[in-house]
Amino acid sequence: MNRPRMRLGDLSVGFVQSLSETLQQRGIEPTALLERYGLDSERLAEAGARLSIPRYMHLGHAAIEMTGDPARGLHMGQISRLSPAGLAGVTAAPAPTVGVAARTLLRFEPLYAANYRGHSSFEEDASGAWLRFYSISPYNTYNRFVVDSLLSGWLAQLSSLAGVTLMAERMEIEFEAPPYASHYQALCTSPVQFGAQTNQLRLSRASLALRNPTHCPSTWQHLLKLCETELEQRTRIRSLSERIAHLLGPLLNGGREPDLEEVARHLQLPTWTLRRKLAEEGTQFRAILNDTRRDLAMAYIRDTELAFGEIAYLLGFASAEAFQRAFKRWNSMTPGEFRRSQRRTG
Repeated sequence: MNRPRMRLGDLSVGFVQSLSETLQQRGIEPTALLERYGLDSERLAEAGARLSIPRYMHLGHAAIEMTGDPARGLHMGQISRLSPAGLAGVTAAPAPTVGVAARTLLRFEPLYAANYRGHSSFEEDASGAWLRFYSISPYNTYNRFVVDSLLSGWLAQLSSLAGVTLMAERMEIEFEAPPYASHYQALCTSPVQFGAQTNQLRLSRASLALRNPTHCPSTWQHLLKLCETELEQRTRIRSLSERIAHLLGPLLNGGREPDLEEVARHLQLPTWTLRRKLAEEGTQFRAILNDTRRDLAMAYIRDTELAFGEIAYLLGFASAEAFQRAFKRWNSMTPGEFRRSQRRTG
């Protein structure tokens, strides 16, 4: 049975717009940089076009180097608008309140971005809500800017909707305070917490309740239905094997290997039923786990600068040595040989 290969993830090419604008603000013409990554004007105008997450990270890193500004991701976010988020952003724009817009933007995230590591969430309670971005650790100069641009972007997008400048009540960030840590304070009314358990910002109940002066009920409802339809189409997975492969991504991270019982609980199936259904599809859980790990390992080695120990951790191996043995068994070459071969042909 053929299963689509797992990828690290991708996002709408619309997110390149803020990056281009930040370069232009510094007097740098972005065209040559974008074209180096295959993003010419035709590609940027293509309906539904997506950009791989590793390529986006390399673009961001290049922009930081060109400007000499490590806080470039924060500045990107601060000029972010809803339209680059495609149909989800356009749908959030006429929502009745800031809270409903935030919930809409995060609920329909799969329409404009996907990452095997997880998805963002909107967690509301009696006094406010957390807008939470999943972990993309380990952090380096290539991926910190993603967290920066996303958290500051959420605030900018919701501020534009409400017509006032919104600040987070609290902001928590997984990585340790970078050299440009002082730049975050403009986004939050309390000290930003670095080295936290997750990436998230908190909006007060008063901020969530702010009305959208451009709210149009009929347009809002129409767009909401379009989003629901497209989300259903995008997330419709044909086989149980594919559902398991997509589920494994977030479960692998952390130097531990998920087992059949854990996956069965997530699928709300008895273990014996899951085993039987997989047999009917002509496969086993171990085969799906190995295929998923192999695909992701090859993508990490080819598309990122992560050390093999870090990749081993992300794929649930107990050690770098165990990962290297498995990789050689899958591909008849070591991870180092594979990375060198990719750079020769890249």
